Amino acid sequence: MANTVPDISLNDGNTIPQLGFGVFQIEPKDTAEAVGRALEIGYRHIDTAEMYGNEAEVGEGIRASGLDRSEVFVTSKLNNGFHRPEDARRAFESTLAALKTDYVDLFLIHWPLPTRYDGDFVSTWKTLEEFQRDGRARSIGVSNFQVPHLERLAAEADVVPAVNQIEVHPYFTNEQVRAYGNTHGIPTEAWSPIAQGRVLDDPTVVDIAEQVGRTPAQVVLRWHVQRGDIVFPKSTTPKRIEENFRIFDFTLDDTAMERISGLDKGEPGRTGPNPDVFDYIPA
Repeated sequence: MANTVPDISLNDGNTIPQLGFGVFQIEPKDTAEAVGRALEIGYRHIDTAEMYGNEAEVGEGIRASGLDRSEVFVTSKLNNGFHRPEDARRAFESTLAALKTDYVDLFLIHWPLPTRYDGDFVSTWKTLEEFQRDGRARSIGVSNFQVPHLERLAAEADVVPAVNQIEVHPYFTNEQVRAYGNTHGIPTEAWSPIAQGRVLDDPTVVDIAEQVGRTPAQVVLRWHVQRGDIVFPKSTTPKRIEENFRIFDFTLDDTAMERISGLDKGEPGRTGPNPDVFDYIPA
């Protein structure tokens, strides 16, 4: 089928659907319904996090879908307040309890927090290695890790992250981190893939969308997947959820790809925090 979602191979032998459904900033009361709609459309990859406050509702939506747990790839992430190993262990158990599952397909360190915890994210990572060894996390990875953070894990830890989930969109292509991942077998997951909607009115994106007969959002998401990244747009609007799924029955030519990549603004294009200084811990 034209809209069959490809799988991306991970360095631990597992695979991940290249397109997923994100639930960042979806209110808990709306999450189960949105997840259910996404699964009905055909998504089989759901991305949540402890800090989103909607893990339980993600689990509810999956159970209500009637799909077997093994059919849905579920990602969650470690809350910034729980980097100490014992705290991480308790937090991970809370994630499993909220989702009402005995494993997650992927568990990530949400932020490196290099100015917190005496700069020690390595012991946190080694705790995630425990979760993978005991089978409760099929794969483990990181989010928002910069190249020096990844290099430190490579020097001090045993397991290479299965993914690095970072901000990537046409205004912030984050090429240095992506290049490191490509070289070291760490696929990139792109969060904020449409820059919180900022790129959708860009004249270049609009022009390409008109040329290929697609929406600006579809064009940008297609740009991501043709670059080889994993992407998980979020929406609570059924029409938009379905629209975001319909990106595997057309392609962008090299000129269109280059035009979109050329929109990169470097650091000024970033919409989220800089991981080198971000130190937020929820109250």
